[in-house]
Amino acid sequence: MHPKALLEESARLIEQVFKFDHPADAVVARFFRENRSLGPRERATLSDTVYAALRQRLKFEALARSGSGSRWRRLAILGFAAERDFLLGAITEPEKAWLAQCDAVDPADWLPQHRHNLPEWLAQSLQAQAGEGFEALVDSLNQAGPLDLRVNTHKGKRDAVLADLQAVGLHAWATPYSPWGIRLSGKPSLAKVPAFVQGQVEVQDEGSQLLALLLDAKRGEMVVDFCAGAGGKTLAIGASMRNSGRLYAFDTSGHRLDALKPRLARSGLSNVHPVAIAHERDDRIKRLAGKIDRVLVDAPCSGLGTLRRSPDLKWRQTPATVAAQAALQQAILGSAARLLKPGGRLVYATCSLLPEENEQVAQAFEAAHPAFVRVPVRSVLEQAQIASAADLCAGEGGDWLRLWPHRHQTDGFFAAVWQQKT
Repeated sequence: MHPKALLEESARLIEQVFKFDHPADAVVARFFRENRSLGPRERATLSDTVYAALRQRLKFEALARSGSGSRWRRLAILGFAAERDFLLGAITEPEKAWLAQCDAVDPADWLPQHRHNLPEWLAQSLQAQAGEGFEALVDSLNQAGPLDLRVNTHKGKRDAVLADLQAVGLHAWATPYSPWGIRLSGKPSLAKVPAFVQGQVEVQDEGSQLLALLLDAKRGEMVVDFCAGAGGKTLAIGASMRNSGRLYAFDTSGHRLDALKPRLARSGLSNVHPVAIAHERDDRIKRLAGKIDRVLVDAPCSGLGTLRRSPDLKWRQTPATVAAQAALQQAILGSAARLLKPGGRLVYATCSLLPEENEQVAQAFEAAHPAFVRVPVRSVLEQAQIASAADLCAGEGGDWLRLWPHRHQTDGFFAAVWQQKT
């Protein structure tokens, strides 16, 4: 595609994404379905340009005010994910002069909001938590996250799978915390990689993999993944159970559970049972009350720990939506707790960085459910022989899992663990 045409398509896509009425990845995917003539390189340029504009929105919009022409075209020029010579072949002489002026702005002259590119309410929350690490946190959130894989232990061992990936030319290495994790350099396509096709690996962030370790499901147990979604953690749990027992994958979205089916078939697991539910009080849940050994509640949340992958979330979430999520999280956690038999384990997790969805929800649950005793996450990780377990935790006794992109190179995660009294 000619540079001018690709820049115009970039501007058109940015305009659609910046309506913020749907997730950015869904808007981009729809755009590609409607424009099937686009090749892989063109799609990559379009996608990367959009995500650059989302990550640097406040800075780019400040720069765009000094230019002329369409706002969306100016944002596309600033974020254009291609060689500079390619871009210069697409823009006018006045636009080249304006771009040169933008390049000449001294970073020291930027206001704080133009450096962190966060809505003020979110910047205040993260700064209060991260302190002197705030700038490092912001830098990490404004970078694309790496591609992590989880080895399916039902089909292989990490060392062997890692060697197979390296043998087909992938730059791959073991992750530092998860014993199942492999990290890849860049964004290689896995569609034809034998280890992926054969179900030996699944795409899953290293932080997400640790949630299955916290649940520590055993062979022959009855286990529930309460908010299974597309099933990444479900498959990790099923493999850790050595394909035995019974693992229910609950979700209110049949569409998300449908996405689990091909992954489940590829995994070779037969102990997973997807179940679509209407809500957290569904009769199908009530029938299992008091019968389950372990429950994972990876609750619906703001997703603000995943900004490296979904930068639009910082512009789509508000304090009001976070408060609504926290209320829903409390309701889901209370319903999930009823499933457990005496002595059973409950794990609550989010991919949020906000205390309102994390520690505050966990503490409110404890106050309302005295039969559940907090299990320090640090002790669980140490029993699993996870390296640097203490560094992954927060709270006086290592009570909570707290993962930060700038410290752990994972998405942002929180988790709490409880055991019901016998």
